[in-house]
Amino acid sequence: MNQELLPNLKLSHYRIVSKIGAGGMGEVYRARDTRLDREVAIKVLPADFANDPDRLKRFEQEARATSALNHPNILTVYDIGTHEGAPFIVAELLDGEELRAQLEEGAIAPKKVIEYARQIADGLAAAHEKGIVHRDLKPENLFITKDGASRFWILAWRS
Repeated sequence: MNQELLPNLKLSHYRIVSKIGAGGMGEVYRARDTRLDREVAIKVLPADFANDPDRLKRFEQEARATSALNHPNILTVYDIGTHEGAPFIVAELLDGEELRAQLEEGAIAPKKVIEYARQIADGLAAAHEKGIVHRDLKPENLFITKDGASRFWILAWRS
C-alpha cells in the first residue's frame, strides 16, 4: 500500500475518517473504532518502509514500547495490525497540537514552560523505570492537549 488512505476505507474494524498528519515513520489518520464506537488515531507505516527490516523493526519496537507504558503523559496504544502489507498502530486520538506549533507562535510563558518540563520529566521518568528510552525527543514529538491540563504525549520509544 503506497497511497493515501481514503475516507470510509476499513482497516480491520477501524473506518478511516481523514488524514491528520505525516512524519518520518508514516502517516496518521483519524479513524472510527466500529467495535467500541470511539475515535482513534492510526499511524500507518508505508509499504516500502515495511520492506525495510530496520524501519519495520523500529516501528514494531515503538508500538511495543509505548503499549508497555501506562502514564498520563504518554500516548496510549490500543492495537496493531497490517493492511495490504503496511503495518499500523492504533492509538488514542489527541485534541491539541505539537509543541512545535506553540513555539512557532512565539515565546511560551515561563510558568507554562516549567509545567511542560515537569510533565515531560514525569513521562520520561516513568518510561526509564521500565527500561524504555525516548529515541527522538523534540518539539514535533511532544503533543499538548487542549483538555486544560496541558498534558504531553511522548512518542517514539526504544527499549
